[in-house]
Amino acid sequence: MAASAERLQKLSSAGVLMRIWQSSLGKKYVMAITGLGLFGFVIIHMLGNLQVFLGPDAINAYAATLKSNPLILWGARFGLLAIVTLHIASAVQLSRANRQARPVAYATSKPVASTFANRTILVSGLILFAFIVFHLAHYTIGLVDPSLLRLEDAQGRHDVYRMVVIGFSNPAISVFYIVSMGLLLLHLSHGVSSLFQSLGLRSKKTFGFFDKLAKGAALILFIGNIAIVLAILFGVIK
Repeated sequence: MAASAERLQKLSSAGVLMRIWQSSLGKKYVMAITGLGLFGFVIIHMLGNLQVFLGPDAINAYAATLKSNPLILWGARFGLLAIVTLHIASAVQLSRANRQARPVAYATSKPVASTFANRTILVSGLILFAFIVFHLAHYTIGLVDPSLLRLEDAQGRHDVYRMVVIGFSNPAISVFYIVSMGLLLLHLSHGVSSLFQSLGLRSKKTFGFFDKLAKGAALILFIGNIAIVLAILFGVIK
C-alpha cells in the first residue's frame, strides 16, 4: 500500500510539472529561473577566470581545486547542461507560440519597450549557445587544440594560465570571443530585467532599478571577460 501511494504521488507530481511546462506562464517561469541560474554561473565563471591576472600559480591552483572534486565538478556540469537545455527549449517554444498567437502578458502590467536587445534576444541566445559549444571544445574537451590539455606547470598541475594565453593569442579566436561577449551584453541587458518581471518581482516602482541593475551587471561582465582577452593580445599577460 505504501509503495502504491508513493508511486501515485510521483505520478501526480510529474503530472503537475507537465501541466506547468505546457502552459505559457509555466515556460516563462522556467526560462526566468534557469536564466537566473545561468546569470549566476557566468558571474562565478568570470571571477574564476580573472585570477589569471594574479599569475600562473593562482589560477592553476584554482583549477586544481576544482578538478580535485570531480563529483561536484561533473555534477555542476551536468546541472548546467540541464539548465541550458531547459532555458533554450522554453525560449524557442515561447517564441513559436508568440508568433502563432497574441503574446501572454508578463506578471506585471508594465510593458517591455521594444529595443534591439529585446528583438534579438532569441537570436543572440542561439549564437551564444554555439559559442558555448566552441568554448567547451576549445578549453574543456580539447578538440580545437588537444595539446592545450597536456600543458603542466612546475608542480605537475594542468597549466591553465599557459592554456588561456596560448588560446587567446590567436586573433581570430579572440575576435570571436569578444563578439560573443558583446552578444552576451545585449542578451543579459534585456534578459536579466525580464526574468525579474516574469517572476513578478518588478513593478512600476522598481522598474528603473532592475533595468539599471541588468544593464550594469551585463556591462561589468562584458568588461571583465574581454579584459582577459585584450590583456593577452596586447602583451599585458604573457
